[in-house]
Amino acid sequence: MEVVQALGWDRYGWLRHGFSTRGGGVSTVYSGGEEAGELNLGWTNEDDPARVAENRGRFTRTVTGEIAGKAGWPLVTLRQVHSDGVRVVRRGDGALEGRLQTDEGKAVWEGDGLITNVPGVLLGIQTADCVPVMVVDVGKKVVGVFHAGWRGTLAGIVARGVDAMKAEYGSREEDLAAAVGPSIGACCYSVGEEVRRGFEAGYGYGGELFEEVGGETRFDLWEANRRQLVDAGVSAERIAVVGECTACALDAAGRRRYFSHRAEKGFAGRMLSVVGVMGSQPK
Repeated sequence: MEVVQALGWDRYGWLRHGFSTRGGGVSTVYSGGEEAGELNLGWTNEDDPARVAENRGRFTRTVTGEIAGKAGWPLVTLRQVHSDGVRVVRRGDGALEGRLQTDEGKAVWEGDGLITNVPGVLLGIQTADCVPVMVVDVGKKVVGVFHAGWRGTLAGIVARGVDAMKAEYGSREEDLAAAVGPSIGACCYSVGEEVRRGFEAGYGYGGELFEEVGGETRFDLWEANRRQLVDAGVSAERIAVVGECTACALDAAGRRRYFSHRAEKGFAGRMLSVVGVMGSQPK
């Protein structure tokens, strides 16, 4: 199984993180009849829940280094609604006991961002073209992950997440690092005029995020989130942009490397982007 990681983050021994790809699972519904299993990590209508559960276990164990057969770290996800809502995961919320998921493993909370300093918990965001953004406080060992489609980006989900880390944990801007994960690139992302109007009205640099190509308006979600991170106080030198487009990136065998809602016209699995803290419980 191939897991994408942010460049340079291997220096943080206390941190576990990863962006999933498409291969290495047991799902077959999205593979077009091929035998090779795929790593669908979303509770989609088309896939067998038992296969999704197996895929999630494989992926989280790979990220955390756990041995197959062990329970592994609990995973906290959200019912994502394209908002600027950020949730704080605290020990008393029951994250370590798995109470923030249903018995089937589905999310209890609604929102589009998660932050925590609780060790031994993975925070996860599902995507299939939208931007997964991770922010880590390397001083206080705090992590956050955010779901930033165009609506969430317009609403300022990433900036809200950084503000929440400052308010909840006293995070300092100079201690923050961020990663913009695999998502649809400007090469493949055409949008309507309402998207352009929204960003031009909401951000001074909004017009710079768009380009006219072949009669289409292309939008750069990577740059939109990178700029938002910079405005929130994250140093530009500490922002890693993976830079792989979920709609057109291919693996070594020439197959799609990621699931893409747009490229696959809605019939697509989901990736997970997860981040967590190793170590003992902070005081």
